[in-house]
Amino acid sequence: MFEFYVIKILFLTALAFIFAVSWTPLLTHYLYKYKMGKQIRANGNTPVYTKLHVHKSGTPTMGGILIWLTVLIIAAIFYYLPKIFSADIFNYLNFLSRKETLLPLGALVATALIGLIDDWLDVRSKGILGGGGLKVKHRLIIYTIIAVIGALWFYFKLGWDVFHVPFLGDYQMSWPYILIFVFVLVATAFSVNETDGLDGLAGGILILCFAAFGVIAFSMGKYDLAAFCGVIVGALLAFLWFNIAPARFIMGDTGAMSLGITLGIIAMLTNSALILPLIGSVFVLESLSVIIQQLSKKIRGKKIFISSPIHHHLEALGWSEPKIVMRFWVVAGVSAAIGLAVFLLDKKI
Repeated sequence: MFEFYVIKILFLTALAFIFAVSWTPLLTHYLYKYKMGKQIRANGNTPVYTKLHVHKSGTPTMGGILIWLTVLIIAAIFYYLPKIFSADIFNYLNFLSRKETLLPLGALVATALIGLIDDWLDVRSKGILGGGGLKVKHRLIIYTIIAVIGALWFYFKLGWDVFHVPFLGDYQMSWPYILIFVFVLVATAFSVNETDGLDGLAGGILILCFAAFGVIAFSMGKYDLAAFCGVIVGALLAFLWFNIAPARFIMGDTGAMSLGITLGIIAMLTNSALILPLIGSVFVLESLSVIIQQLSKKIRGKKIFISSPIHHHLEALGWSEPKIVMRFWVVAGVSAAIGLAVFLLDKKI
């Protein structure tokens, strides 16, 4: 039976890649036709970033649609096919279950739609309190609202309040579990969003993260969740094919926001929240660089980095975009391996 689950996950991953690649021309056609290009605004607030990325102005955003819509379509197909046809193969390939994948899929789609609105506001140069798209504080509010809904679902609907600390065991948290859940989701969503700044950067790192959590889910017997991670990986690989520099389109908030929230939920579903910073170490580094920069500007009145997040600092130092992206991929790959090693060692002990 073990082999069948492996075949299922690998098949769904490959199918997601093939399906996503096949309908990418349709997506890019409409993104270019309706001029859904990212706006690089020379408003004086981010002079270094503007100088480094002005050439990317007009590159279509909303590329994240390719990822979450592919996942949604494949999940829906294999959920409804067994209801239409009696062949066992369709039941076998279904990975949508209330216990494991309904919540992360629902969060993925709901957050993606919110991110899509944000991308549209950015493209049309509209936004709350001026500018284009949502401001950071408004995004954090949205992340928090979504995280609270998820936390309440876990706590009251699933009756889940156990938090695992590697090598120390499980702890019954009661209501503080809600606060932990909210922090994990908001921190992850914020970090992924901050990392999505160079062609292929966030996409490549997310592939490694979801693949790692797919392994974690599989080792815990959560085969539907592992398949769900596999489908996301397949869709992300297709996205990355077109997002590698020079990008055909970029992820946008409809991808970064939704995938960040979903990654956080999967970490909580597998009770591996403290493994997440290891697997997603690059995300931690990126968000810390932003926080340190902002604190330094407020407290000391000066910057530490030429530009933040740190990938923009490296750009300003003269590193080429592909060099930054590929070296960050290497770091992400090593940290994902370390995270998996820690998880498996903890499980064995």
